[in-house]
Amino acid sequence: MSPLSAIPLRCIVLTMLLVPGWGHAGGLAASLGTDPAPPQPMREYRAAWIATMANIDWPSRPGLPANQQKAELISLIDRAAALHFNAIFFQVRPLSDAVYPSAMEPWSEFLTGRQGQSPSPWYDPLALAITEAHLRGLQLHAWFNPFRAGHPLAKSPPAANQVIRTHPEWVVRYGTQTVVDPGQPAGREHVLAVISDVVRRYDVDGILLDDYFYPYPEKDHDGRAIDFPDTKSWLLYGVHSGLSRDDWRRDNVNRFVLNLATTLKSIKPWVQFGISPFGIWRPQYPPSVRGFDAYDRIFADSRRWLASGWVDYLTPQLYWSMSAREQGFPVLLDWWRGQNAHGRHVWPSLEDAAVGGKFSSAEIGMQIERVRHGTDPGEAHYHLRSILDNPDLARVVGAMYASPALVPLSPWLSDAQCSRPNLEVAIWRQTARLTWGAGPGIEPRSWLVQVHQNGAWFTQILPGNTHQCYLNQFNGDGVVVRAVSRLGELSALAGWKHAGTP
Repeated sequence: MSPLSAIPLRCIVLTMLLVPGWGHAGGLAASLGTDPAPPQPMREYRAAWIATMANIDWPSRPGLPANQQKAELISLIDRAAALHFNAIFFQVRPLSDAVYPSAMEPWSEFLTGRQGQSPSPWYDPLALAITEAHLRGLQLHAWFNPFRAGHPLAKSPPAANQVIRTHPEWVVRYGTQTVVDPGQPAGREHVLAVISDVVRRYDVDGILLDDYFYPYPEKDHDGRAIDFPDTKSWLLYGVHSGLSRDDWRRDNVNRFVLNLATTLKSIKPWVQFGISPFGIWRPQYPPSVRGFDAYDRIFADSRRWLASGWVDYLTPQLYWSMSAREQGFPVLLDWWRGQNAHGRHVWPSLEDAAVGGKFSSAEIGMQIERVRHGTDPGEAHYHLRSILDNPDLARVVGAMYASPALVPLSPWLSDAQCSRPNLEVAIWRQTARLTWGAGPGIEPRSWLVQVHQNGAWFTQILPGNTHQCYLNQFNGDGVVVRAVSRLGELSALAGWKHAGTP
């Protein structure tokens, strides 16, 4: 399938007054009723991470005026849409703080330069990101770091309402890191409440956790490994559990993941829940793989989360090349897909940030092509600026995503289907004006527009706030428009058939 914009039959989205001489051609039909039927649209998940930690992606530096912050964020989302991405992973909680107004945690220093200080003039970055993403037909997933409370790159002191100050009994310092101890039940409940608050208050499409549960190992000045300092929580909650200390730590994380999954579905059953774990579950799984043991060292039993169906998607960080001997991208991708007993989504994260170092731009293109060999294509790109600031990589990604795509379906989730739209087609000379509107019920996230011309179907995906477009050099004999829900479900079609078509 080709996008309409790639052929002479160009869909020009405009708002224009009615032109004298326009007339309806062929009339309105509830369904096209022609043979062949319009093809199913391409489906592929295309996500881009937008990191706020240390201003990696946005804002470009802390303390920018609010209007400049807004302009930068809108530009990032706009450019992602232009590259035919269909989802954004927006980091809203880098350090037990908030890139949105919260009654439970302080404003992030990466916005204003000082933790706890609100933007001036005041605005809500998460609400803005959601609005701008949805206007362009993109999903917006709120990305949380669950247990990190401090970081060496943080420059301002903890705010009065930050967890280091409010609940020091939950917090431990481990090497250069400061974290909420996952062994503290009240600490886990606090993180759960913070995430639940966002789901209740915002129209997010998903919640995403990154790979930081128990922290990555630290060493002392002599290079010796430091054990995680959780003796207090172990003596209070673990020693009588009947589990070994390592199994108890894994159980703390598993309980948190399962409780979060259950809570999210009780609030909004359609919100997707995803996790992006380290790309290797354990060395020798599969047998050729060597490397860091996330199961043993950071107590992340990520295979269980997928195999048990607790997540709606897993985006393992496959930050190795196609040809890596001990961490080969294709080998790990196939292994993760093989753990998916409940048929959830497995969309690997790609390390676009490594292009120019250990990767070439072509490597990313090859990885996208390899992911497409499966039945549920899609990937997440870490991170957006690494694509936008590299013209060669932007060309590779743009070529791979030349045709627009809907997100893959998630049939196990509750998603209200949009009603059949209404459609009118008017033709004047060689230009057709398509005008459509939503039926009763929920508003569509986007529109699938398909045109039959010269014996072939051409497809375009337009944002949900678009209700009209123009086709130049039009000599088609059929048009189909379908509404698309937030999770990619298609409505019944509205179609127009040229009066002269048999």
